[in-house]
Amino acid sequence: MASGLQRRRMRRVAMRKKLQVLKALIKSKSVKKSSIVMDAFLYICNLRLQVEAIKREYQYLINHIQQVKVEKVGRGYLTVVVTCKKVAGEQVLVSILEEFERMNLNVLQARVSCNHIFGMEAIVAPAPHHIHSTTTTTPPPLDDVDAAALHQAILNVVQTQTNNNNNNINSAAKST
Repeated sequence: MASGLQRRRMRRVAMRKKLQVLKALIKSKSVKKSSIVMDAFLYICNLRLQVEAIKREYQYLINHIQQVKVEKVGRGYLTVVVTCKKVAGEQVLVSILEEFERMNLNVLQARVSCNHIFGMEAIVAPAPHHIHSTTTTTPPPLDDVDAAALHQAILNVVQTQTNNNNNNINSAAKST
């Protein structure tokens, strides 16, 4: 019979230690066991609400993020940074590259990511005017390339692709 009494005492000590750990985790000021459990329940509910709010904010950011930045760096170079909603079909990259070509710009280096959002960082320079000058390492001056015009052109591409994607989603939803 002493072993049964001892086991119950050990269970109570273990429960008391667990309650102390729980009390410390939730920063409860309560003393009673029922109050500590209720504080833990409220703490978990509060955490669940915070997780839901973060999920909503993340989804909003994914759906509404749109940034285009064009800057002159060094002599004859432009950096282009584009961040936007990931569009079905990934036509954004193709459209941006077509815009570079239309504006007679060569992409010297680029990094693209399409995990949750579309992201691109590129270094561009004006295309050489003469084909025989392929051995030159310095691009022609940027006097004829307007960074603001490139910024607006890329922004228009991103907005067009995003709007096209939204229209495709809306028409698909109507047909189902």
